[in-house]
Amino acid sequence: MTSTGIASLDNLLGSDGYPDRSTILVVGPPGIGKEALGYWFTSSGLVQNDFTLYATRLSSREVLQDTKAFGVDFSQKIPLWYSSDGSGQLKLNISDLASLSFNIKDLLKNNETRRIRITIDLLSSLLMLNQPDTVYKFLTQLFDEIKKYDCVLLATLEEGMHPPNVLAAMQQLFDGVVELRLYEEGLRVLPLLRIRKMRGVPPQPDYYNFAFSKTGMELNAYAK
Repeated sequence: MTSTGIASLDNLLGSDGYPDRSTILVVGPPGIGKEALGYWFTSSGLVQNDFTLYATRLSSREVLQDTKAFGVDFSQKIPLWYSSDGSGQLKLNISDLASLSFNIKDLLKNNETRRIRITIDLLSSLLMLNQPDTVYKFLTQLFDEIKKYDCVLLATLEEGMHPPNVLAAMQQLFDGVVELRLYEEGLRVLPLLRIRKMRGVPPQPDYYNFAFSKTGMELNAYAK
């Protein structure tokens, strides 16, 4: 298993984290904290000396500013940045799926002796700039390659930006889906988390209330 970087989430999964050689989708509305799960997942990999790749439509500077709000510090060790503005080690062209696929596959091959973690914070952008069936085919081929290595990939997806059939297709494609949502309870708005599915983990239909802290995410069973 590969630690999520969040002790409470590892415990919720009933093991030591995400299944090995798996692909994980974090889905939820804008601003709910999906990216934070990617930050802690990446940070955990750096601590364990895994090869870590972080692909984003933002600049690496913008991501680093955001990580500080969640207590994640990449100042000592940093992932390999794959960013669209060229501020990282690799420059990303979101419209060029062929180059994206080639570069990731090349990095996998060059680091095949290590555990690998890949965080992709641009899936919604890929779906906005490319036909959904093209993105689905791209991901299918990429995932087949990823599972040849000791690798876990985590991607984030904006809920509400895509048609229901596209969202359902993306959730079907990944091995695990972590759903974040906001629930209105009177005058309160509660952030909730649910494991929609996870390979090797029994179905967990329950929601958990979550809160962020400088040390991670705290989860508590939610009862209406």
